[in-house]
Amino acid sequence: MRSILIILFFMLMIVSAKSQSSKWQPGRFTDIKGNTESGFIRVNPSAKGPIKGEGFIEFRENDKSNPFKLSASDLKSFVVAKDSFVVAHAPGNEAWAKNEFDFVKVVIDDEVKLYMSRGGSGSKGGIGGTGIGIEPGIGIGTGGYGGGLSGGVSGGVSIPIGGGGYNNNEKTVYYYGANTAEMKRITNQNFEDVMTDIMGDEPDVVDKIHAKVYILANIDRLIVYFKQVKEGERQKVKGER
Repeated sequence: MRSILIILFFMLMIVSAKSQSSKWQPGRFTDIKGNTESGFIRVNPSAKGPIKGEGFIEFRENDKSNPFKLSASDLKSFVVAKDSFVVAHAPGNEAWAKNEFDFVKVVIDDEVKLYMSRGGSGSKGGIGGTGIGIEPGIGIGTGGYGGGLSGGVSGGVSIPIGGGGYNNNEKTVYYYGANTAEMKRITNQNFEDVMTDIMGDEPDVVDKIHAKVYILANIDRLIVYFKQVKEGERQKVKGER
């Protein structure tokens, strides 16, 4: 009975996530000229994108204004709720099957950033997935981290990005780098070194990485734990003031 309830709970989360992804949500975007505009963003539009091979979002200023589409080449970044996204090309040694110019989520915004793409991608000529978005569970119940695009980056419901719908067979891919132009994929081989570098200011977290408590297969749990530790430290500093 307990197992059935757990399954039903996660099914409800997925249904709710899909429902939220198709709705207008408060957000803002920054265009390629550096102008920022706030309003409402829909990140999973079903219509065809303005430019072939590019992800896109829909934006409107308020409930009464007409929406318009913004392609990846129109934007530098956008924020929906607590989640921040930046535009990116597929890394030089990879090919994204749907859009070569799309959006990636900024999971950790620091000197070395952690990015996430929803949709498997492979080497050029290989088979890739479609769309990108937020993996369910990342950041749920945690505080944000990073003060870059949104003043705090944390996860929430699953939001497929750039049209094309949600595919359970899609693969969540993580990248690291100082910026999107330098981002490289995190693999089983480089996971320990990369995540130690990104999370190196938290010794307890690093110890768990070295002890293989966290590996690439459960990186989502590592991110949650890291953000919990950071939030705990912030609360402690607040209490000491």
